[in-house]
Amino acid sequence: MDEFLAPLDIRSVAIALGVAMLVASEIGRWRGRQQRLRGSTLSARFNDACMALLGLLIAFTFGTSITRHDQRRAAVVADANAIGGFYNAAALLKDPTRTKLQAVIRQYAQLRLDLTRGPVSAADLQSALVKFDRMHGQMTELVGQALSDGTPIAVSLTNTLNAVSSNQAARLSAYRERLPTSVVLLLFVCAIITALLFGLEQGNDDRSDIAGKLCFIFLVSIAVYVTLDLNRPEGGSIRVSQEPIERLLSSTLR
Repeated sequence: MDEFLAPLDIRSVAIALGVAMLVASEIGRWRGRQQRLRGSTLSARFNDACMALLGLLIAFTFGTSITRHDQRRAAVVADANAIGGFYNAAALLKDPTRTKLQAVIRQYAQLRLDLTRGPVSAADLQSALVKFDRMHGQMTELVGQALSDGTPIAVSLTNTLNAVSSNQAARLSAYRERLPTSVVLLLFVCAIITALLFGLEQGNDDRSDIAGKLCFIFLVSIAVYVTLDLNRPEGGSIRVSQEPIERLLSSTLR
């Protein structure tokens, strides 16, 4: 989805989908009237089948998006736990290694938090990844110095450093996981065709339920908007809570 929808505002995408569905339903209603005048009608089974498929696609895409949102939230908790464990292990070292290592860990956690406080562009993310890599290098070097000095907590220190590095990779992977473009496009196409058949059926029956049609289009558009918002962690209105990192900085890493 990154290549196709990332440059677009998701509100505009949802509104455009709603407008497309409304236009499709009106075209279908006009076409249905033409068929009725010629004595031809459309079976409601086609509309029911498309409705069922649309409901399935909305449930699938929304479920996938909320699952990946939960994965990103779990990654934040695991990341905070790993950083806190590493900081506590560093507190058992001797100065000056202890002071230097704890300072780098605080900077690392603060950068984590700063990166989530606003929309993140590709350039911002790439710049942050370079800084993270540099900090990982500094932490590894300081841990190596502690091991050379014969620290008695070598195992704990090494394990917590590995946990921080592993959670960096896990969190980045969870951040970059998105819905496939083909699935999103299939959802849009199915919604528009369903609206077309909905209008065609109304035209065949010579009836017009404007309120029902508008409510249906509105609900589909809102469902698509929320799905896409959950699927865009870098700038959506539904953000993953950073409370674990915030609490870590305000308490353990003071």
